[in-house]
Amino acid sequence: MTALRSLLCLVFATAPGWWAPAAAQLSAVYPASAREAADPPRGHWLPGSRSYLGLQLGRTRNESTCAPTALICSDAERPAQLYTGTMVGKFWGVEMAYLSTGRMARAGAESRAQGLNFSLVGKTQLAPSVGVFGKIGTTYGRTETSPLVTSLASGHEQGFGLSVGAGLSFDFTPRLSATLEWDRNDFRFADGRDPVRSTSLGLQYRY
Repeated sequence: MTALRSLLCLVFATAPGWWAPAAAQLSAVYPASAREAADPPRGHWLPGSRSYLGLQLGRTRNESTCAPTALICSDAERPAQLYTGTMVGKFWGVEMAYLSTGRMARAGAESRAQGLNFSLVGKTQLAPSVGVFGKIGTTYGRTETSPLVTSLASGHEQGFGLSVGAGLSFDFTPRLSATLEWDRNDFRFADGRDPVRSTSLGLQYRY
């Protein structure tokens, strides 16, 4: 877990350096006066502002091991996701995120999951201020399971799993948006793989 957090800090600390050359090229193509004159209306990416940061908070549910009415499966803590990304085309981009489910009650056990996610993102506008997006990628996750019943499996697991997501965005300004997102991440727990679903609200800032 310490190693995962250290890797996360290193990646986020060096992320601006990855995109600096691209930003410099855009600045050369779009002089400051031209960029100011050509600022697009709300809902469109700004020249030289194709990268973004975001934070999401929501609610999880691991339905593969829970009955729809099982109270023990309600999440005890709110999941959080901190992410950064950049658009590599008009409609396509790449994104990296750190996510944590917090403490979850799972059919006789209590689990925590966290990980790094890497996704390909597709975006388009439904209206000047409203957009829709989808994601597909993989999450390298680490989990910890503590059984409430001694006969159940316990311990740590880690590994890659499929991730998918979709959502809507609403642009307050050309740089700031609110998001509503649904995600599914497959994690490996001590008692087997379990898809963890989440619904979240968040803010995204483009720079």
